Amino acid sequence: MENTLKTNIGEIVAEDYRTAQVFKAHNIDFCCRGNRSIQEVAEKNKLDADQLLREIEEVLNQTHTDTIDFKSWPLDLLADYIEKKHHRYVEKQIPVLKQFLAKLCQVHGERHPELFEITDHFTKSADELTKHMKKEELVVFPAIRKMVKATQNASVLDNFHFGTIQNPIQVMMQEHDNEGERFRQIDALSNNYTPPADGCTTYKVAFSLLKDFENDLHNHIHLENNILFPKAEELEKQLGDPR
Repeated sequence: MENTLKTNIGEIVAEDYRTAQVFKAHNIDFCCRGNRSIQEVAEKNKLDADQLLREIEEVLNQTHTDTIDFKSWPLDLLADYIEKKHHRYVEKQIPVLKQFLAKLCQVHGERHPELFEITDHFTKSADELTKHMKKEELVVFPAIRKMVKATQNASVLDNFHFGTIQNPIQVMMQEHDNEGERFRQIDALSNNYTPPADGCTTYKVAFSLLKDFENDLHNHIHLENNILFPKAEELEKQLGDPR
């Protein structure tokens, strides 16, 4: 892939997910805020844009191993993957993390009051993500599968009750932004998930699980914002806007 300073970082990661490691290393949000160019993120993070570009190219020049090319997947398969892998992960980890964070607040909250803020942010995020995923599973993903089926059968696409697919997608992307911001605050409050010197094993495990949760959320949002949603909008155009 030929990169330029004007290329959006979300597009770069969508083409080859290995490049995500470069952006992660510089704390650059490639999922919720993937519509920014390399030049923009370099200026925002006070980085050398040309050096950032060289790091990306270096990763791309490495030999491929088991990198999955999600961009080549049929949209219904990608929706199924997101639902079964990422949605289920979120559902499974929420109660686990709530339990860990409650214990940390109880044992360490007096010395580390930031734990109460972290817990509050995570609880709000967990509630919002639960509702968000249901909207995807009941509205957005069925609409995408319907479009794929219409393409396969060369049939006319019936009108969606919500108008164009862009309408629920815009809502989903705004909610992605909200959760991305919430986790940026959690990251800052936890010193990038670094336990304090007096942190016990439970403290370390909790922060490790919280960091894993954020990483999974980034991957989850990336697949939707940078691949699934843009391709769904393009497919709708090919089928004819149902408005």
